[in-house]
Amino acid sequence: MSLIDFVHSFSKYLPKIKPPDKPLPVKDRLLWTGLVLVLYFMLYQTDAFGVLKVTEGLDFLQTITASRIGGLLTTGIGPIVLSSIFLQLFSGAGIINLNMRDKKDKAKFLETQKVLAIILAFVEAIVFVVITGFVPVATIPGMNPMFLMFLVVLQITLGSVIVLFLDELVTKYGIGSGISLFIAAGVSLAIFMGVVGLVFGDAGFINILAEGGADALAAGILALLPFGFTIAVFLAVVYAESVKVEIPIAFQRIRGMVPKLPLKFFYVSNIPVIFASALIVNINLFGGGVLSGFYYDEYQTPLMDFSQGYDFDKHGIVPLIGYVDQEGRLTDGLLYFFTPIYGMGRSTEEQWNFLTNAESQIFRFPEWVHGIVYVLLLSFVSVLFGMFWVETASMDAKSVAGQLSESGIQIPGFRRDPRMLETILHKHIFPLTIMGSFCVGLLAGIADLTGALGTGTGILLTVGILYRMYEQLEQMRTFDMYPSLSGLLGGE
Repeated sequence: MSLIDFVHSFSKYLPKIKPPDKPLPVKDRLLWTGLVLVLYFMLYQTDAFGVLKVTEGLDFLQTITASRIGGLLTTGIGPIVLSSIFLQLFSGAGIINLNMRDKKDKAKFLETQKVLAIILAFVEAIVFVVITGFVPVATIPGMNPMFLMFLVVLQITLGSVIVLFLDELVTKYGIGSGISLFIAAGVSLAIFMGVVGLVFGDAGFINILAEGGADALAAGILALLPFGFTIAVFLAVVYAESVKVEIPIAFQRIRGMVPKLPLKFFYVSNIPVIFASALIVNINLFGGGVLSGFYYDEYQTPLMDFSQGYDFDKHGIVPLIGYVDQEGRLTDGLLYFFTPIYGMGRSTEEQWNFLTNAESQIFRFPEWVHGIVYVLLLSFVSVLFGMFWVETASMDAKSVAGQLSESGIQIPGFRRDPRMLETILHKHIFPLTIMGSFCVGLLAGIADLTGALGTGTGILLTVGILYRMYEQLEQMRTFDMYPSLSGLLGGE
């Protein structure tokens, strides 16, 4: 019995959501999607029993996993995404031999992913509660601390399992996927709360106008600039999503039809910036955790004095690699350039003053240099992950050419040869992968610097998700009007 068969054997003990007997109309799918969204927000707002406080500073992690640290959704969709990535990587490497075009193999893949996601949900809960302590457990008189810790882990795991089934419910009865829906919902909530703070907060638009003065209106408009930057990034991403290269193709069995194969500018979607940002977050978390013991003892007392500057002979090379504060956050050194500069939470004026005037503690790196290096690093690392994903997800020219050839598709004016098709596709796919991945990272980094609400990566994800949902709704309406097209185009 292979490993995937062993893992898959546990799927028969899990509850299953039966797909609808017939295709649902758009109205019913919207109702199911709305119901799932309500249930998701109920889980999102529910705190786990026994949690002392919530660790801050993990905004990006919470954005891409649709999670809230300290609540039932501490791990969010993280286990689902990780299980899918692991299985896809194993499939791309040939470790798992499954034909995703075969219904039985595809069902086996999805059932195995469900089992693996539940296992990872339990593992991630242990990491958050026991290993890293990001979710500190309270002390309750009369209750065993180990039992309470296990109870918190169990609650977080259960929250992820519920999200797993909500995702399946959206896939079968709703619109799009639950993963995409939850990410968009979480980012939209962050943007909404950010707008409320900009308008009604202590330093918001309303209070600034109420204080009066000759420059009250100008100061109030300046306070709303983060929302303006958010709209600007939204529009830029919407435009980039609509840009595509169209290659004319022809079907061997259908004469006279010359449709076009669209290759989007964001060919790899937002995958590169998700991986790149996740790598940067891990560098910060693990780098800070490793280095903190070098500078502070168990009582958080500093072990080194840099008040007289940095002396290489005295302090060695470790501070040059990275320096952390008492909370384990990188604040200087070469690794400091990998830390994102989030403008969210600061006013535009505060962010501008920070970038132009602030310096790092020891080596006096200007923050504007830090900002430029971070944006460029994010962009170039996104390119590397974009190229990696194209190869592992069978999106490269050779794989796409093979898929098109098997489907009886060719390019008019060229002979029927997969190698010729691969050559033509490579001329478009390779530059689209490079430029699209670079621009995705660039947009995300610049959005973070401007203080756009929801973080740059969150905006990119949300716009892409909403754009794909719009396309799916348009397709569904076409199928409702012309049901015969569903079978012709491969619909259910």
